[in-house]
Amino acid sequence: MPAKPAKPAKPAAAFKAVYALVGTEPLLQIQALRDIVAQLPPDTQRFDLDGEEAELSDVLDHLHTFSLFGGHNLIVLRQADEFLTRHRAALEDYVQKPSAQSTLVLRLDSLPANQRIYKMITAAGAVIPCQPPKDIAKWVVDRARMSHKIAIDPAAAAALVDLLGSDMGRLDNELAKLAVACTDKIDLAAIEQAVPFQRERQMWDMTDALGSGQPAEALRRWRQLLQMDSSAEFRGITWLGLFLQNARKAITMSRNGESPFTIGQQLRIWPRDRQAAFVQTALRLGDGGIDRLLDLLVEIDFQGKTGIGDAASNVERFLLSAAQYLAPAERASTR
Repeated sequence: MPAKPAKPAKPAAAFKAVYALVGTEPLLQIQALRDIVAQLPPDTQRFDLDGEEAELSDVLDHLHTFSLFGGHNLIVLRQADEFLTRHRAALEDYVQKPSAQSTLVLRLDSLPANQRIYKMITAAGAVIPCQPPKDIAKWVVDRARMSHKIAIDPAAAAALVDLLGSDMGRLDNELAKLAVACTDKIDLAAIEQAVPFQRERQMWDMTDALGSGQPAEALRRWRQLLQMDSSAEFRGITWLGLFLQNARKAITMSRNGESPFTIGQQLRIWPRDRQAAFVQTALRLGDGGIDRLLDLLVEIDFQGKTGIGDAASNVERFLLSAAQYLAPAERASTR
């Protein structure tokens, strides 16, 4: 009787025991995570945990516990930077001897290559960079072609980035909408004619003037915006709230020694020539000025919702109050 042919060896699993998705761009992290999930067994059980709140014991329990369905476990730790700082030694021990039935994914903003944990993760799994590219406009051109099957003019891509900043997820969403609306290609006219972009650009110009220390110009743009778009009064408070939040972050980052360019990049202040002016305005306002303006913003929001004055007039009152804190910059700009 002829000998039975030997069974071919099973291919090694394509997935790793540990992954670190490193970078500040959510879209790239989500794409990388999607690729990881596609490599895992179909009966994988997934657990998503918040790194800022998760306890070490909970994470280790998930990693070492057999799946209820007899398959694989996927543990995704969001915002894992703080968790790594608190439990570095325990994570290093785990990465050296990871569980065979689990895959751990750490979503991190940063992970220096000279750290011991970086080298351990590289040996046991993979570190996947998720930083946005330096040339976002080129990425928009490539993304439109490869993911949305449509061409976009480089000038239109640059205009889209100028309007929306470098948030790749948001850019991708708008590309999807434009791909449906445009049958041939996306050109500059298509960007300029899109009503949402026009409104957003006008609202951005208003808060940009405020961020550049020019409240009188912000007031002028606000009045102009109301004439062109009556619905702006319902969005003004939201935009001003975002402005104050960014101003607060800029102050903290500046105190930590970050440069205006770095601050502008992280807070998505565009274009670049406005980043230094925004940081100067934030520092001029200071914590006290921001606190008082936030209190005023909450007050006018409440008044608008309870029928005390109209939202448009309340926003104008806010801008006039902001002028009191930024008056030195306003006078300097008129010399």
